[in-house]
Amino acid sequence: MYLPGHFVEQRDDALLGLIDAHPFATLLVPAAAGVVVNHMPMLRQDGLLHGHVARGNELAAMDGAEVVALFHGPQAYVSPNWYPSKQETGREVPTWNYAVVHVYGRMRVVHDAAWLRRLLDRLTDRFEATEPSPWQVADAPADHVRKMLGAIAGIEIGIERVEGKFKLSQNHPAANRAGVIAGLHRRAQGGDLTLAALMQAQEASRT
Repeated sequence: MYLPGHFVEQRDDALLGLIDAHPFATLLVPAAAGVVVNHMPMLRQDGLLHGHVARGNELAAMDGAEVVALFHGPQAYVSPNWYPSKQETGREVPTWNYAVVHVYGRMRVVHDAAWLRRLLDRLTDRFEATEPSPWQVADAPADHVRKMLGAIAGIEIGIERVEGKFKLSQNHPAANRAGVIAGLHRRAQGGDLTLAALMQAQEASRT
């Protein structure tokens, strides 16, 4: 990943916070026929990432493989019209602001039913938490749960290295950064407000 100094993010709370807030990961695994790409939600715990795939997925046969997990945070187009400096000089161009985290490690494939059940409980509890009546794995018939457990394989990645790029207009003066935040609030589409909040948190960390 190209990492200009302005955009390098090394704070553990920022890096791990993005993983936790945006847990849908893209997994890249090198293989003889090329790079294997998969997508799945992953939960972080004790220096590990956990997820699962169908047993028929080629990942289920790649125990011990090196892997990169990409976590994509908020992102949005930035108009040069949002920069006060554009009004003064005209010397500004469009760009894209975003935050991403790359996790490097080695993958372990897990077939143990008890391990998989604990993972499904964790995933369900996490993503059902905002529901008025959260669904639980135990709500499904026991024989159906056993069948489903037999159809998946667990993925565990030991976190060996974490790399973050938070491109949040740090290469611009404060007035331009404030202009971008204001522009995102005005447009308020897609991930604009989430990106604006991240930029505001970045500004607060400067003080």
